[in-house]
Amino acid sequence: MDINRLLNWLDSSTCNFLAVETLRKELEAAGFTRLLPGEEWKISKGGRHYITKNDSAIFAFIVGEKSPAESGFRIISAHSDSPCFKIKPNAEIYGDGGVVSLNVEKYGGGIMYTWFDRPLSISGRVMTAGEDALHPVCHLVDLKVPVAFIPHLAIHFNRGVNEGTPLSVQKDMKPVVGFYSKEDYEAIKNRGGVVKSLVADHLGISPAEILEYELCLYPLEPAATAGASNEYFQSARIDDLSMAYAGLEAMLATADLRTDSTRILAVFDNEETGSGTKQGAASPVLAEMMQRISGAFSNNGNEEYFRSVAHSFMISADDAHAWHPNYNEKYDPTNHPVIGGGPVIKINANCKYMTDAEGAAVFRQLCNEAGVKCQYFVNHSDVAGGSTLGNILTSQIPLSGVDMGCAIWAMHSARETAGVADHFSTVKVFKRFFED
Repeated sequence: MDINRLLNWLDSSTCNFLAVETLRKELEAAGFTRLLPGEEWKISKGGRHYITKNDSAIFAFIVGEKSPAESGFRIISAHSDSPCFKIKPNAEIYGDGGVVSLNVEKYGGGIMYTWFDRPLSISGRVMTAGEDALHPVCHLVDLKVPVAFIPHLAIHFNRGVNEGTPLSVQKDMKPVVGFYSKEDYEAIKNRGGVVKSLVADHLGISPAEILEYELCLYPLEPAATAGASNEYFQSARIDDLSMAYAGLEAMLATADLRTDSTRILAVFDNEETGSGTKQGAASPVLAEMMQRISGAFSNNGNEEYFRSVAHSFMISADDAHAWHPNYNEKYDPTNHPVIGGGPVIKINANCKYMTDAEGAAVFRQLCNEAGVKCQYFVNHSDVAGGSTLGNILTSQIPLSGVDMGCAIWAMHSARETAGVADHFSTVKVFKRFFED
């Protein structure tokens, strides 16, 4: 395995829409065909298919040799979104000296201090008119050049900055995009503004054609290995694109195997904001897909689906917190995973994760069979933790499963750090999961 494949993929997947587009291209190159929710699905044993939702979530599957009622589904789930700053409509703010900054909104729970003084670019999607009002045309965009940055205030004006200073998104986090004379600014404003002009010029269209946009800022520094022996890799969006890509690698590596069970890779959107969207884990999108696959094997689709769920297992893959050498007191004394220690089983007594003893036992055995070490993450008992996809999905589908991930540093930073060996180990376990 080559870590550069992952690094290149992280660089290409600069937002949720681009992550799904990159996954889609790899799936189609491997013979997966797209199914549309509004059309009849014609599927058969061994068929490779995928669906998308909102251009920001993707669900790929390979139909098993047996009906799901007999052998169930083997599901790996992850998510496409990461904390960032989204650009508001009418975003431009004109200031002294012609400096133009952007009005932005924080998406998810990012570490805002890490976004200062970095080269930032813009990616996302824009909508133009289609054949009728209900069917606008989507254009994906990634400028790939440093068009913005968020300058920090000099320490001379804030002597207590290193003691910790609260940040306001509205005040402190406005990115600068350049300076314009009043005449130039009025001219570009008449074209639709700086943002629409930049995006339209990149796409080769007129700013007036853009009906709406969903655009975000992202750090432009490329993903790279680090450490004395290149044992780490660093990038934006490791959480959770590294898990989504590990799932893809496993699915493609085992795609030619004829297995009894139906394999699914489910990459949801909006995990960082609670999953409560039509493309999120709290929606019925996965359940409906499983019902349609089950229905292809029987006239009694509901019965087939209920039986298939009983035979299914899901690996909910979302990265975990690695033990940090500077903050030992933040971690549970006996259950703190380390980078390089293998995939992490995530456990929470208050059911923030779906993991129970059965699910953990299944995953441990998969690790044993793959020849991979595994470790545990449990919160320090005085520190509240977050949640992820697993427990949200099980409110929709009563699946057995486990929440897991790789141990990383600086989760939700503009630049996170993970272990090369851990990524390879995770792919091995996912392959083993898909092989039967």
